[in-house]
Amino acid sequence: MAGSALATAVAIGGAYLLGSVSFAVVISRLFGLADPRSYGSGNPGATNVLRSGSKLAAALTLLGDAAKGAVAVLLVRAFGTAFGVAELGAALAGLAAFAGHLYPVFFGFQGGKGVATFLGVLLALNPAAGLVACGTWLAVALALRYSSAASLSAALVAPPALLFLAGGAATSAVIAAMSLLLVIRHRQNLANLWAGKERRIGEKAPRG
Repeated sequence: MAGSALATAVAIGGAYLLGSVSFAVVISRLFGLADPRSYGSGNPGATNVLRSGSKLAAALTLLGDAAKGAVAVLLVRAFGTAFGVAELGAALAGLAAFAGHLYPVFFGFQGGKGVATFLGVLLALNPAAGLVACGTWLAVALALRYSSAASLSAALVAPPALLFLAGGAATSAVIAAMSLLLVIRHRQNLANLWAGKERRIGEKAPRG
């Protein structure tokens, strides 16, 4: 029991460090772009990187942020069983990677909003539920052109979708906690949407 608890703690710590890697910042530097925290919404995420004008950099940011969430879950599933780490441990590793993205130790605990990482975790835990959330995001984004509205819709759909498709109340509770954090991180976006000030996807903003 003690060994499995230690292994779970190690997995959670490693996942947090993985999640703390900000692909928006790293890829922007590799592409010679401005730091995404210095313009637009100031959010180090794919949507804000897109405002730099580089679709490739934005796509790579999206893939990187989603991959770190998925990898955290998949690594625990692949190697954790031998050390007594249960399925809940994989979900907690996903939560830790998500928390790392939101509050990265490598970047002064000032991170992004976590949408891609959230979806990456969900896809790894249950591909069907992940596709439901991704489909929701895409449908709302195409209809309204607001990334924040799409993200909030996906966050609301994800917990019941996972519970219905996979069972597992504990794992669904972890996803529900992530959804709540995602909504909290979007509180300013909600205010902007209400006031009609929210920027649409791809809309450029003045640099700070």
